[in-house]
Amino acid sequence: MSLSYEKSGVRYDQLDAFKRACQQAARTTAGLLSDHGYAEPATTRGESAYLIEAADHFLAHVEEGLGTKNLVADAVYAATGRTYYREIAIDTVATIVNDLITCGALPISVAMHAAVGDSNWFADVRRTQALVAGFAAGCREAGAVWGGGETPTLGGVVEPAAIVLAGSAIGKISPKHRRIVGDVQDGDAILFFASSGVQTNGLSLCRRLAAQLSQGYQTLIGHGDPRTFGAALLAPSVIYVAFVRECQRRGVKLNYVAHVTGHGWRKLMRLEEPFVYEITAPRPPPALFEFMMEAGPIERREAYATFNMGVGFAAYVAPETAAAVLEVARATGYDAWLAGHVKKEGARKAVVVPSIGLTFEGDTLQVR
Repeated sequence: MSLSYEKSGVRYDQLDAFKRACQQAARTTAGLLSDHGYAEPATTRGESAYLIEAADHFLAHVEEGLGTKNLVADAVYAATGRTYYREIAIDTVATIVNDLITCGALPISVAMHAAVGDSNWFADVRRTQALVAGFAAGCREAGAVWGGGETPTLGGVVEPAAIVLAGSAIGKISPKHRRIVGDVQDGDAILFFASSGVQTNGLSLCRRLAAQLSQGYQTLIGHGDPRTFGAALLAPSVIYVAFVRECQRRGVKLNYVAHVTGHGWRKLMRLEEPFVYEITAPRPPPALFEFMMEAGPIERREAYATFNMGVGFAAYVAPETAAAVLEVARATGYDAWLAGHVKKEGARKAVVVPSIGLTFEGDTLQVR
């Protein structure tokens, strides 16, 4: 029997229904911004970052969580004595700031939320020092100050041996024309940016897979990759801030960008306006994903609906701008390539990957 994200306890239909209910209620509070000299710009609801508008700038706010990746780090730590909490901390910063930049905001301040079931969690100095060092390193890479945080002890809510890592960030768009508004056009180029692996999504399914392997996280993934399953899962996420910052510095326009996280490649059609996103040059999945599809087994469609499959970020740009954007990516140290194009087909919204016979219609992503 094949594995799926739903079988691992994560049902996006339930999660997304709650998120949509929150958006509807949240809209009723937007008028309160006027008391502070701000307003809510159109189309910000349902995007990865929430914007508020002033006369000469936008502020952006994001709240994000790591998920269950730290449980993988805990298991590998217990088995090998190696702590991956520096990497886990970078992951936490990455999942926050990569959402923030999707609107064109550059991060100013990041805060950590670290909830434990028992304050004794912090007694492991080696682990906590790695966590602290990694969070600071992630903030430096994002160009943001680590502004503070919260460390509640939640006995009875959080398991005594566990920590729940999350955080928030604020950013700014100034001048206002740097906002990425989603003005995608028929024929736009789609550029993909490589991920480091699973990054921060689909870990519940990864943990379920590890539980059925005789060597668990110590299983070699093969396919030309010498790492164990655990080590491959715990590679720190890529932070894509430098790319967006440099595009702004050079005046290179991004019509839209997407952080490819939950919902896998379905996230490529997050923009509200209907388009068909045709991916004509996908790369073969990295070894980690090939291993998981084989060992699970995990069906290919399920894998692309859950994991990033080697793509952590996508940019949509005018065709004549694609070469300049790829040059920015190379100059800032990212592995990026021209992956496909956008098509306007009436009211249809879909992600289509012809070479592997994969199509996700619009109704498979309900984030608004």
